[in-house]
Amino acid sequence: MSAVDILMTGRSSATDLAAVSVGSSLWVPLLLLMAGTLMGLTPVVAQLMGGNRSGEVRDNVHQSLWISLVLGSVSGLALWYLAVPIFTAMDVPSAVAEQATLYLMAIAWGMPGAAFYQVLRAYSDGMNHTRPALIISLVGLLSNIPLNYVLIYGSAGVDELLGITLPGILGDIPAMGAAGCGIATGLAMWIMCLSMFAYTRRSSAYRAVALWCQPSPPQFKKIAELLKVGLPIGIAIFFEVTLFTVIALFVASFGEIKVAAHQVALNFTSLLFMLPLSMAMALTVRVGHTIGRGDMREARFVAWNGVAFSLVVALVNDMVIWVLAEPAVALYTSNLKVQALALSLITLAMLYQVSDSLQVAMAGALRGFKDTRIIMLITMFAYWVVGLGGGHLLGVGSEAFPVWPWPVEEMGVYGYWIGMVAGLTVAAILLGWRLWVIARRAIKGDGLPG
Repeated sequence: MSAVDILMTGRSSATDLAAVSVGSSLWVPLLLLMAGTLMGLTPVVAQLMGGNRSGEVRDNVHQSLWISLVLGSVSGLALWYLAVPIFTAMDVPSAVAEQATLYLMAIAWGMPGAAFYQVLRAYSDGMNHTRPALIISLVGLLSNIPLNYVLIYGSAGVDELLGITLPGILGDIPAMGAAGCGIATGLAMWIMCLSMFAYTRRSSAYRAVALWCQPSPPQFKKIAELLKVGLPIGIAIFFEVTLFTVIALFVASFGEIKVAAHQVALNFTSLLFMLPLSMAMALTVRVGHTIGRGDMREARFVAWNGVAFSLVVALVNDMVIWVLAEPAVALYTSNLKVQALALSLITLAMLYQVSDSLQVAMAGALRGFKDTRIIMLITMFAYWVVGLGGGHLLGVGSEAFPVWPWPVEEMGVYGYWIGMVAGLTVAAILLGWRLWVIARRAIKGDGLPG
């Protein structure tokens, strides 16, 4: 959906594209912080279902819904009221800031819906029903595209682009640009939320839990337990995502060609990252189910088997990059200089596919053990100290670091990408060590985290 938003607003105007890009750098990390925190429900449900304790699932889901109500409301209010002061502090051009503010205000209304959806998705995933999330994500995407067309370009724009005349009142919709994109995204969030609500209410697959028969009031002890598992996940994901946001701000000083190439290469490789990320989510569920049954040796086997398969996924991604990089980059831009630089950066991305796939798989397995706090500390060190610190040193050179003892020549945007490779590699090594320790401790009966 994010890629579709960028591609469609890019055909509207440069200002709209800039507004959506700048606005996305604020709401996407906030959404992932919220989604990661609510993701803590998945291993809880998985372990309860694995242990045949389905009667305890409903209360945990209801408490997560209370958490989502607070997180969704706070996130929406933050986008509504903080956009203007943040854009002022960042010295964003007035035309871009105005459109980006309207874009974020529209998305703010969708944040509670996104939060509710994330809880229901985590509940469904934890019960080993992952197909509904796939179907409803497609529903969200397929609703977002026509909504984007109508609200970004207006009815006249749809007629001009597609040769379709909208009937009745729809024929009077004005072109709203970035603001229309925000409205479309917010509506898609609520469509996904309501679709998942309807599915979990009517499907017989969830009958054992009887989720919607009787609401539970807030139980602060249980809410604290869920936040103990989920909040470190959200913070870890937030630090990972904001790493790329901060790097994008540093790269901005190198000129528009390097900024554009960096964004194109990052967007393309981020799409491929969805495959190892989905494997990691599956690992959380499978490991959690096995732990719920009390079979710790099987849990260790499932975890390391998933990590090994993630290596295969990384090699597949490298093959996709090798074959499709050039035509994919051409879809983003026709500027030959941007294409050439983006392709060279994507070549570097092939190096970190292995470490990136391994680290996300190991993190997913550890979440199945409810081991989330150490993941947070490892990712903070690997991404911000090694990845960002090392990347900044290589990017701008040692002259910007008076205390650095050895000379380092400025490498520009390449330095930041080498820093990302190093940060992901360190994360993979440390998370691998942690998974080995936790699995061994579980087998010996020394207890589990969380």
